[in-house]
Formats: sequence, C-alpha cells, structure tokens
Amino acid sequence: MSCKQVFILFLMLSASAKSNTVSAGQGPADQSRLVGITNFAGFTAAPSSNLNEAVLLSQVIKAPMAWNELVVSWNAESPPEAWLKVEARGIFPDHETKFYTLGFWSRVSAAHPRSSVRGQKDADGTVNDDTLVLARPGADAQLRLTLGGPGAASRPQLKFLGLSFLDNRFVPAPLPPRREVWGTIIPTPERSQHSYEQGEGWCSPTSLSMVLTRWGEVLHRPELSLDVPEVAAGVHDPGLGGTGNWPFNTAFAGSFPGLRAYVTRFSDLSEVEDWIAAGIPVILSAHWDLLAPGRKPTGHGHLVVCIGFTENGDAVINDPATNLQKGQQVRHIYARENVIKAWKKSGNTVYLVYPETARLPADRFGHWETP
Repeated sequence: MSCKQVFILFLMLSASAKSNTVSAGQGPADQSRLVGITNFAGFTAAPSSNLNEAVLLSQVIKAPMAWNELVVSWNAESPPEAWLKVEARGIFPDHETKFYTLGFWSRVSAAHPRSSVRGQKDADGTVNDDTLVLARPGADAQLRLTLGGPGAASRPQLKFLGLSFLDNRFVPAPLPPRREVWGTIIPTPERSQHSYEQGEGWCSPTSLSMVLTRWGEVLHRPELSLDVPEVAAGVHDPGLGGTGNWPFNTAFAGSFPGLRAYVTRFSDLSEVEDWIAAGIPVILSAHWDLLAPGRKPTGHGHLVVCIGFTENGDAVINDPATNLQKGQQVRHIYARENVIKAWKKSGNTVYLVYPETARLPADRFGHWETP
C-alpha cells in the first residue's frame, strides 16, 4: 500500500471517530464487559499483497476481565462492492494465539460472499460460529481487519467496533428489579417469521426487522422499514447455514447511517428494564422452549424482542415464532422467571440497536457503549 493510500484510509477512518473509547465501564465483579471503539487512529496499516485491500491492526486491547469468550461486532457504512474480514487473537503473558477469523462480511453477499468460518479449533481455542472461545482465561485481545473494495473510497468506512468479553464460569448475582418501569410498553411493529415460506429459521432477522421498522417510524426514515425477507438476505450466513449469526445481524443494522448496533451480554433482566425506561426495545437471545412451560426442546437458540413489562414485572415480548394462521398473537407475556431461565442459556446475550443520538441509560457494569 502506498503512503498516499494509507493517508486516504486514515482520513476515512478518522472522519467518523468521536473519541477514543478503548475502555470498559468500571463496575462490580460481573460476567461480562464491553469495549467499544469509535476512534481508529491507533490502528496501524499492515502489509497486504492485494491492491484492493487495506489491512489494519489494532493496538493491544487490555481485557477488562478474565474472559474466555469474545464476540466482536462491527458497524460500517459499506458500498455494495465492499467487503470486510474480521479476525481476533488472544495475547497471553507467555504467548499469542493465532488470528481466528470471526467472519467475512459484505452488505451484498453475491459480489463478495458473507460467511463465518468453521474448523478453526486448536490447543488455544475455537470459533463457535460467531464466538471466539479460548481454552483458558487471562488474555488481552487484538483485532485485524481487512477492508476491501476496488479503490480506497469504495472500502467500508468503519463507525464502531464492539468487543463483548464474557467469563462463562461466572454466575452473576440477581439484581433488584426496576419496579417503576413495570407497566411500560414500547409500541413496536409485530411480525411473524412463519408468515414467509422460508421463514422457519428466521427468528433473528424477524426480530431485527421489527426493531428497524420501529426506528424507521420514530426517525421518519422509510428506508429502515424493511420486510423480513430483505433483512434475512442481508444477514444470511452460508457457513452457519442460516440467519442466526449474531454479529452479522447487528452489522446489517449498523450499516445504516446514524444507527448503532452490536452484540453484548447483560447481568440481569433489570438492565433490560433500564433500556425499556429509555424507550429502546431490546432483542434477547432466549430459548423458545424455555419461555413457556410445556414446549418441546428445539435444540436451537431463539431471538425475540422485549418491548416492555407488565404491571407485575413479567416480560412483554414480540415473539417471531408465532403462527398467525392459527390465531396466535405476536405479542406474548412470558413469566419473568421463565425469561430469565431461557435467556441464561445464551449468557444473557442481547442485540442493542438504536440511533447514535439516543440518550442511553446509565451503565452500571460496563455492558454497553458509553457516549
């Protein structure tokens, strides 16, 4: 890469930067932390043999906890011909792991196939679809990004990177509920994945479609009011064989100007109540069979939209796994204890999708972006 190309790339990355946010909130001991990055000036250009690619290496990212799972999210405004490769490695005091590939991503997959990568297991760790799992805790982290396009101006323009660290051995203590939020429901469009011929596994894009359409209505931006098949096409992961890749879903949402979207983990349902109080619905990864008694196990995860809470603290959920032809309603009320149990299976994983200008709730644990 020429000096001129490096300088142009630096300008592209710096244009959207607000401040250096390579840090996590300081809270009590907990199972997870998020490190959000919006300033990429500390990234360095790495050699690349492909003239259509620019490779960036992050500084070493000091881990805010002794983690053993990492999910990386990215938001980039991306032309149709652009592509992005995301890699991460752990850096221990005694050695460095290899760089694991967390995804090849593009907005238009036909031109540059979007996919996760299987078969990356070694002595240090493995990649479970979209999650890097290390064999032992205690590493810092480093990212390597490959931005591709036929020219510097046609490459992805990064807006945000989110590193969600998790210690899956830690069991967080229950938090007091925010009872003042009970009775609050955020009006959110209702959609069923079973309304579409190929929608059997479309819980994630259906949930995302509901949230994006809500923001389209609130912001008066009709381009966000996307039907489910369009969202499904934009998040499909051939490597996974479906549409449930967590970062691919948030990358799709975060590719729209002015939107932020990423994967993170919470401690307790009271943090979801924080977001409901702020007027922002939250997408939860919660097993369908555990949300209500008597359901048969599916063996798969499930995504739903929490839009509020009843007067007695149960969760009001827009559940895409609803058959409208059988007279079922998308809006469900699930018992609080069942939601907690179902959500725990994913390590309390959520998608947060909101306008960059949104006023966010106070972050007690370092679980989300701090503007």
